[in-house]
Amino acid sequence: MLEHQLESIMITKEGLFDDLNAIKQLDLPQCYIAAGYIRNYCWDYLSNYEKHLPLNDVDIIYHDPQNVAFEQEVEAEQRLNKYKPQYNWSVKNQARMHLTNGTLPYSSTLDAMRHWPETATAVGMRLDDTGRIEIIAPYGLDDLFHMQLRKTDLFTNVDYYYMRHQSKGWLERWPKLRLVDIR
Repeated sequence: MLEHQLESIMITKEGLFDDLNAIKQLDLPQCYIAAGYIRNYCWDYLSNYEKHLPLNDVDIIYHDPQNVAFEQEVEAEQRLNKYKPQYNWSVKNQARMHLTNGTLPYSSTLDAMRHWPETATAVGMRLDDTGRIEIIAPYGLDDLFHMQLRKTDLFTNVDYYYMRHQSKGWLERWPKLRLVDIR
């Protein structure tokens, strides 16, 4: 099962459980560490890179329709900055991100992730109440493990999708990565 394989890879990441515990301490509903934190580490691991790509930011996502105030995100980022100031924390309530993305409201964190640009990016991880790793991935983990860059069905801005991976230099960083062309 790919979830177990991803967990086996991610537990080799120094500080993973500390990071997951810090996220859990935020006590935000449906809260996960996601996107490049997982994707980049996994692709580096699959590419046998000993030196890992530094993160531009660390995405923390949650879904709280009862409190869509931007201040809640800022407070969470401040708490995380005290924990690990070397990270550029980016905390986003997915219950308000539909406004930014011009879509209907999302019903959950998982639903919001379905609207992200790439399938391999739409992966989140957290600790459950028993301290075990829980993984969510609305598109599964095949593209992540097969190193395929594929646009999600619900992400409609095709030009942004192509500009995004080109500007980040992913195909140069990971030569095994394959672009699944959707034009």
